[in-house]
Amino acid sequence: MNYNNKSEILKRANFLLKDGVKNRESIFHTPIISSFSHQNISSRVMVLRAHNATQRTMRFHSDFRSDKVKEMLDDPRTSIIAYDPYLKTQIRLVGKSKIHHNNKNSLKAWDESQAISKKCYSVKDGSSHKAEKPEIYDFHMKDIKLEDGYANFCTIEFNYHSLEFLYLQRQGHRRCKFNWNSKGKLSSVWLVP
Repeated sequence: MNYNNKSEILKRANFLLKDGVKNRESIFHTPIISSFSHQNISSRVMVLRAHNATQRTMRFHSDFRSDKVKEMLDDPRTSIIAYDPYLKTQIRLVGKSKIHHNNKNSLKAWDESQAISKKCYSVKDGSSHKAEKPEIYDFHMKDIKLEDGYANFCTIEFNYHSLEFLYLQRQGHRRCKFNWNSKGKLSSVWLVP
């Protein structure tokens, strides 16, 4: 890998993100996603479900009742970051999130989800709800109807316009930023690490 070639760096970033979709061992499988919560920044780890390098989109699943969904509906500006210490690589993305709830996009993702994932959306009251006794929210697969959870399921489609790649190496770190304008035209610049 030639870390002095911006084109190769972008290919590497896209490979790591694509690999993160299926590879549960990859740090890029569970990046940190940040959004605005009024005047504060709110961050959480989420599972990457899909990545499309051509369209510059990533997909995540969420409970429609969650605080993060409310935040993204109010202000779609979103940032994503992941760092793999073994690969000495960080990827940071900036863009906007769109919520898909009860539409063809969310239904397709729901149909492709495993039963173990679907059960999360059948929880009474939903994600982030304050609980007096957490054990009252415990349940067993036989106690729920999985398909009822679809009403609470949504997808978060993140579309990025900026991708920053950082690689740490002894002989000199490499940091490069890629930006796409509103028409999709790519520009890139080296940054001092």
